[in-house]
Amino acid sequence: MRIDKLAVWINTIGYRSADLVAFARRLEEWGYGTLWINDGMGSDPMVLAARILAGTGRLQVALGVANIYSRDPTTMIGAQYGLNEQWGGRFLLGMGASHAFIVEGMRGHTYARPVATMRAYLEAMAALAYPGPPPAEKPRTVIAALGPKMLELARTHADGAHPFATTPGHTAIARRILGSGKLLLVEQAVMLESDPGRARAVGRGLVSGLAAMPNYRNSLLRMGLTEADFAGEVSDKAADALLAWGDEADIRRRIQEHWDAGADQVAIQVMPGDGELLTAADEKVLELLAPLASATDAP
Repeated sequence: MRIDKLAVWINTIGYRSADLVAFARRLEEWGYGTLWINDGMGSDPMVLAARILAGTGRLQVALGVANIYSRDPTTMIGAQYGLNEQWGGRFLLGMGASHAFIVEGMRGHTYARPVATMRAYLEAMAALAYPGPPPAEKPRTVIAALGPKMLELARTHADGAHPFATTPGHTAIARRILGSGKLLLVEQAVMLESDPGRARAVGRGLVSGLAAMPNYRNSLLRMGLTEADFAGEVSDKAADALLAWGDEADIRRRIQEHWDAGADQVAIQVMPGDGELLTAADEKVLELLAPLASATDAP
Protein backbone atom coordinates (compact mmCIF):
# COMPACT_ATOMS: atom_id res chain seq x y z
CA MET A 1 0.00 0.00 0.00
CA ARG A 2 1.40 3.35 -1.11
CA ILE A 3 0.27 6.62 0.35
CA ASP A 4 0.24 9.09 -2.53
CA LYS A 5 0.55 12.74 -1.60
CA LEU A 6 -2.15 13.65 -4.09
CA ALA A 7 -5.20 11.53 -4.82
CA VAL A 8 -8.61 11.96 -6.42
CA TRP A 9 -12.01 11.69 -4.69
CA ILE A 10 -15.18 11.14 -6.75
CA ASN A 11 -18.87 10.79 -6.01
CA THR A 12 -19.73 7.65 -7.95
CA ILE A 13 -23.52 7.99 -7.88
CA GLY A 14 -24.81 8.30 -11.43
CA TYR A 15 -21.72 6.83 -13.08
CA ARG A 16 -21.95 3.60 -15.02
CA SER A 17 -19.21 1.16 -14.03
CA ALA A 18 -17.65 1.26 -17.49
CA ASP A 19 -17.38 5.05 -17.29
CA LEU A 20 -15.75 4.81 -13.86
CA VAL A 21 -13.16 2.37 -15.18
CA ALA A 22 -12.44 4.67 -18.13
CA PHE A 23 -12.04 7.58 -15.67
CA ALA A 24 -9.72 5.47 -13.49
CA ARG A 25 -7.57 4.61 -16.50
CA ARG A 26 -7.25 8.29 -17.37
CA LEU A 27 -6.06 8.94 -13.81
CA GLU A 28 -3.41 6.24 -14.22
CA GLU A 29 -2.25 7.83 -17.45
CA TRP A 30 -1.95 11.20 -15.73
CA GLY A 31 0.18 9.68 -12.96
CA TYR A 32 -2.28 9.40 -10.07
CA GLY A 33 -1.98 6.42 -7.78
CA THR A 34 -5.17 6.48 -5.69
CA LEU A 35 -8.87 6.98 -6.42
CA TRP A 36 -11.33 7.49 -3.57
CA ILE A 37 -14.91 6.37 -4.14
CA ASN A 38 -17.92 6.91 -1.88
CA ASP A 39 -20.64 4.75 -0.34
CA GLY A 40 -24.01 6.02 -1.51
CA MET A 41 -27.40 4.51 -2.21
CA GLY A 42 -26.45 3.25 -5.67
CA SER A 43 -24.17 0.38 -6.64
CA ASP A 44 -22.42 -1.27 -3.69
CA PRO A 45 -18.98 0.37 -3.31
CA MET A 46 -17.23 -2.97 -2.78
CA VAL A 47 -18.58 -4.09 -6.15
CA LEU A 48 -17.40 -0.85 -7.77
CA ALA A 49 -13.99 -1.19 -6.09
CA ALA A 50 -13.59 -4.69 -7.54
CA ARG A 51 -14.61 -3.46 -11.00
CA ILE A 52 -12.11 -0.59 -10.93
CA LEU A 53 -9.30 -2.74 -9.55
CA ALA A 54 -9.91 -5.35 -12.22
CA GLY A 55 -9.89 -2.70 -14.93
CA THR A 56 -6.66 -0.97 -13.90
CA GLY A 57 -3.07 -2.05 -13.50
CA ARG A 58 -1.66 -0.16 -10.52
CA LEU A 59 -4.32 2.27 -9.28
CA GLN A 60 -5.30 1.92 -5.64
CA VAL A 61 -8.95 2.27 -4.66
CA ALA A 62 -9.83 3.86 -1.33
CA LEU A 63 -13.36 3.82 0.07
CA GLY A 64 -14.41 7.10 1.63
CA VAL A 65 -16.35 5.91 3.47
CA ALA A 66 -18.15 2.62 4.09
CA ASN A 67 -21.27 3.02 6.22
CA ILE A 68 -20.82 0.74 9.23
CA TYR A 69 -24.58 0.31 9.54
CA SER A 70 -24.68 -1.33 6.10
CA ARG A 71 -22.36 -4.22 6.94
CA ASP A 72 -21.52 -6.13 10.08
CA PRO A 73 -17.83 -6.42 11.05
CA THR A 74 -17.50 -9.91 9.55
CA THR A 75 -18.80 -8.75 6.17
CA MET A 76 -16.57 -5.67 6.28
CA ILE A 77 -13.47 -7.73 7.04
CA GLY A 78 -14.38 -10.18 4.28
CA ALA A 79 -14.55 -7.42 1.69
CA GLN A 80 -11.43 -5.63 2.95
CA TYR A 81 -9.24 -8.73 3.08
CA GLY A 82 -10.72 -10.30 -0.04
CA LEU A 83 -10.15 -7.23 -2.22
CA ASN A 84 -6.59 -6.85 -0.96
CA GLU A 85 -5.76 -10.54 -1.45
CA GLN A 86 -7.18 -10.54 -4.97
CA TRP A 87 -5.57 -7.29 -6.12
CA GLY A 88 -2.24 -7.15 -4.36
CA GLY A 89 -3.01 -4.78 -1.51
CA ARG A 90 -4.53 -2.04 -3.69
CA PHE A 91 -7.63 -1.41 -1.54
CA LEU A 92 -7.81 1.01 1.41
CA LEU A 93 -10.86 0.82 3.67
CA GLY A 94 -12.34 3.97 5.11
CA MET A 95 -15.35 3.62 7.43
CA GLY A 96 -17.84 6.08 8.89
CA ALA A 97 -20.74 6.24 11.34
CA SER A 98 -22.88 8.06 8.75
CA HIS A 99 -25.84 10.30 9.64
CA ALA A 100 -29.15 9.75 11.37
CA PHE A 101 -31.28 10.62 8.34
CA ILE A 102 -29.45 7.95 6.30
CA VAL A 103 -29.22 5.27 8.98
CA GLU A 104 -32.80 5.63 10.22
CA GLY A 105 -34.67 7.33 7.41
CA MET A 106 -33.16 5.42 4.47
CA ARG A 107 -31.88 2.18 5.98
CA GLY A 108 -34.32 1.61 8.84
CA HIS A 109 -31.70 1.10 11.56
CA THR A 110 -31.35 2.83 14.92
CA TYR A 111 -28.70 5.56 14.92
CA ALA A 112 -26.53 5.49 18.04
CA ARG A 113 -23.79 7.69 19.47
CA PRO A 114 -21.16 7.86 16.69
CA VAL A 115 -17.94 7.56 18.69
CA ALA A 116 -19.14 4.74 20.94
CA THR A 117 -20.64 2.89 17.97
CA MET A 118 -17.48 3.22 15.91
CA ARG A 119 -15.32 2.12 18.85
CA ALA A 120 -17.38 -1.03 19.36
CA TYR A 121 -17.30 -1.76 15.63
CA LEU A 122 -13.52 -1.38 15.39
CA GLU A 123 -13.01 -3.56 18.45
CA ALA A 124 -15.26 -6.23 16.93
CA MET A 125 -13.22 -6.14 13.71
CA ALA A 126 -9.97 -6.42 15.65
CA ALA A 127 -11.26 -9.51 17.46
CA LEU A 128 -12.08 -11.37 14.24
CA ALA A 129 -9.80 -13.93 12.66
CA TYR A 130 -10.11 -13.84 8.87
CA PRO A 131 -10.36 -17.48 7.71
CA GLY A 132 -9.71 -16.95 4.00
CA PRO A 133 -6.41 -16.68 2.10
CA PRO A 134 -4.74 -13.61 3.62
CA PRO A 135 -3.33 -10.68 1.66
CA ALA A 136 0.44 -10.24 1.68
CA GLU A 137 0.17 -7.38 4.19
CA LYS A 138 -2.41 -6.57 6.84
CA PRO A 139 -4.87 -4.11 5.27
CA ARG A 140 -5.14 -0.62 6.67
CA THR A 141 -8.28 1.00 8.03
CA VAL A 142 -9.01 4.69 8.42
CA ILE A 143 -12.18 6.28 9.77
CA ALA A 144 -14.15 9.40 8.94
CA ALA A 145 -13.19 11.78 11.74
CA LEU A 146 -14.04 15.44 12.20
CA GLY A 147 -14.37 16.15 15.92
CA PRO A 148 -11.66 15.63 18.56
CA LYS A 149 -13.21 12.49 20.07
CA MET A 150 -13.45 10.68 16.74
CA LEU A 151 -9.93 11.81 15.85
CA GLU A 152 -8.70 10.38 19.15
CA LEU A 153 -10.43 7.11 18.26
CA ALA A 154 -8.66 7.15 14.89
CA ARG A 155 -5.39 7.41 16.80
CA THR A 156 -6.08 4.60 19.28
CA HIS A 157 -8.18 2.13 17.26
CA ALA A 158 -7.39 2.67 13.56
CA ASP A 159 -4.54 3.45 11.18
CA GLY A 160 -5.63 7.05 10.82
CA ALA A 161 -8.36 9.42 9.72
CA HIS A 162 -10.11 10.55 6.54
CA PRO A 163 -11.61 14.00 7.24
CA PHE A 164 -14.08 15.28 4.63
CA ALA A 165 -14.91 18.91 3.87
CA THR A 166 -12.31 20.50 6.11
CA THR A 167 -9.83 23.37 6.01
CA PRO A 168 -6.04 23.40 6.40
CA GLY A 169 -6.65 24.76 9.90
CA HIS A 170 -8.61 21.62 10.73
CA THR A 171 -5.82 19.52 9.22
CA ALA A 172 -3.34 21.09 11.66
CA ILE A 173 -5.61 20.29 14.61
CA ALA A 174 -6.19 16.76 13.36
CA ARG A 175 -2.45 16.14 13.05
CA ARG A 176 -1.87 17.29 16.62
CA ILE A 177 -4.54 14.90 17.90
CA LEU A 178 -3.41 11.97 15.77
CA GLY A 179 0.26 12.49 16.49
CA SER A 180 2.97 11.08 14.26
CA GLY A 181 2.75 7.66 12.68
CA LYS A 182 -0.98 7.81 11.90
CA LEU A 183 -2.41 8.48 8.47
CA LEU A 184 -4.14 11.80 7.81
CA LEU A 185 -5.86 11.58 4.44
CA VAL A 186 -7.98 14.67 3.77
CA GLU A 187 -10.51 15.54 1.06
CA GLN A 188 -10.50 18.94 -0.62
CA ALA A 189 -13.14 20.25 -3.03
CA VAL A 190 -11.63 22.15 -5.97
CA MET A 191 -12.89 24.03 -9.01
CA LEU A 192 -10.94 25.47 -11.93
CA GLU A 193 -12.93 28.68 -12.08
CA SER A 194 -11.64 32.26 -11.83
CA ASP A 195 -15.03 33.96 -11.80
CA PRO A 196 -15.93 34.58 -8.12
CA GLY A 197 -19.67 34.51 -8.74
CA ARG A 198 -19.69 31.14 -10.49
CA ALA A 199 -17.22 29.58 -8.07
CA ARG A 200 -18.97 30.81 -4.94
CA ALA A 201 -22.35 29.67 -6.24
CA VAL A 202 -20.93 26.14 -6.24
CA GLY A 203 -19.26 26.68 -2.87
CA ARG A 204 -22.52 27.92 -1.36
CA GLY A 205 -24.34 24.85 -2.58
CA LEU A 206 -21.67 22.64 -1.04
CA VAL A 207 -21.79 24.40 2.32
CA SER A 208 -25.59 24.55 2.37
CA GLY A 209 -25.87 20.80 1.85
CA LEU A 210 -23.33 20.02 4.55
CA ALA A 211 -24.77 22.50 7.05
CA ALA A 212 -28.08 20.63 6.91
CA MET A 213 -26.41 17.61 8.53
CA PRO A 214 -25.64 17.99 12.27
CA ASN A 215 -22.26 16.24 12.14
CA TYR A 216 -20.98 18.52 9.38
CA ARG A 217 -22.67 21.62 10.79
CA ASN A 218 -20.86 21.10 14.10
CA SER A 219 -17.61 20.62 12.18
CA LEU A 220 -18.11 23.87 10.26
CA LEU A 221 -18.69 25.71 13.53
CA ARG A 222 -15.56 24.18 15.08
CA MET A 223 -13.57 25.43 12.08
CA GLY A 224 -14.43 29.04 12.88
CA LEU A 225 -17.60 29.63 10.90
CA THR A 226 -20.72 30.89 12.67
CA GLU A 227 -24.45 30.34 12.37
CA ALA A 228 -24.59 33.69 10.58
CA ASP A 229 -22.54 32.16 7.76
CA PHE A 230 -25.44 29.75 7.08
CA ALA A 231 -28.41 32.04 7.75
CA GLY A 232 -30.08 32.94 4.48
CA GLU A 233 -27.47 33.00 1.75
CA VAL A 234 -24.25 31.21 2.62
CA SER A 235 -21.45 33.73 3.15
CA ASP A 236 -18.46 34.17 0.84
CA LYS A 237 -16.27 33.22 3.81
CA ALA A 238 -17.98 29.85 4.17
CA ALA A 239 -17.97 29.16 0.43
CA ASP A 240 -14.25 29.96 0.20
CA ALA A 241 -13.45 27.89 3.28
CA LEU A 242 -14.51 24.59 1.71
CA LEU A 243 -13.95 25.17 -2.01
CA ALA A 244 -10.51 25.87 -3.43
CA TRP A 245 -11.24 27.79 -6.62
CA GLY A 246 -9.32 29.93 -9.05
CA ASP A 247 -6.54 29.05 -11.44
CA GLU A 248 -4.09 26.19 -11.16
CA ALA A 249 -1.80 28.14 -8.83
CA ASP A 250 -4.67 28.96 -6.46
CA ILE A 251 -5.65 25.31 -6.17
CA ARG A 252 -2.05 24.18 -5.74
CA ARG A 253 -1.72 26.71 -2.91
CA ARG A 254 -4.63 25.19 -0.96
CA ILE A 255 -3.26 21.68 -1.45
CA GLN A 256 0.13 22.79 -0.17
CA GLU A 257 -1.48 24.34 2.89
CA HIS A 258 -2.94 20.95 3.81
CA TRP A 259 0.43 19.28 3.34
CA ASP A 260 2.15 21.95 5.40
CA ALA A 261 -0.45 21.42 8.14
CA GLY A 262 0.38 17.72 8.37
CA ALA A 263 -1.72 15.87 5.79
CA ASP A 264 -0.12 12.74 4.37
CA GLN A 265 -2.48 12.87 1.42
CA VAL A 266 -4.89 15.35 -0.14
CA ALA A 267 -7.68 13.79 -2.19
CA ILE A 268 -9.09 16.43 -4.51
CA GLN A 269 -12.77 16.33 -5.42
CA VAL A 270 -13.44 18.31 -8.57
CA MET A 271 -16.76 20.13 -8.35
CA PRO A 272 -18.55 20.08 -11.72
CA GLY A 273 -19.63 23.42 -13.10
CA ASP A 274 -22.82 22.08 -14.67
CA GLY A 275 -24.80 19.03 -13.67
CA GLU A 276 -23.69 16.28 -11.32
CA LEU A 277 -21.13 14.43 -13.46
CA LEU A 278 -17.70 15.62 -14.50
CA THR A 279 -17.08 16.64 -18.08
CA ALA A 280 -13.78 16.84 -19.93
CA ALA A 281 -13.64 20.53 -19.01
CA ASP A 282 -14.07 19.74 -15.32
CA GLU A 283 -11.40 17.03 -15.49
CA LYS A 284 -8.91 19.54 -16.90
CA VAL A 285 -7.78 20.48 -13.40
CA LEU A 286 -6.86 16.84 -12.69
CA GLU A 287 -4.66 16.77 -15.76
CA LEU A 288 -3.06 20.08 -14.78
CA LEU A 289 -2.29 18.95 -11.23
CA ALA A 290 -1.08 15.49 -12.19
CA PRO A 291 2.66 16.28 -11.84
CA LEU A 292 2.01 16.68 -8.11
CA ALA A 293 0.78 13.08 -7.86
CA SER A 294 3.90 11.52 -6.38
CA ALA A 295 3.99 8.60 -3.94
CA THR A 296 5.55 8.70 -0.50
CA ASP A 297 6.30 5.97 1.97
CA ALA A 298 3.49 5.39 4.45
CA PRO A 299 4.26 6.12 8.11
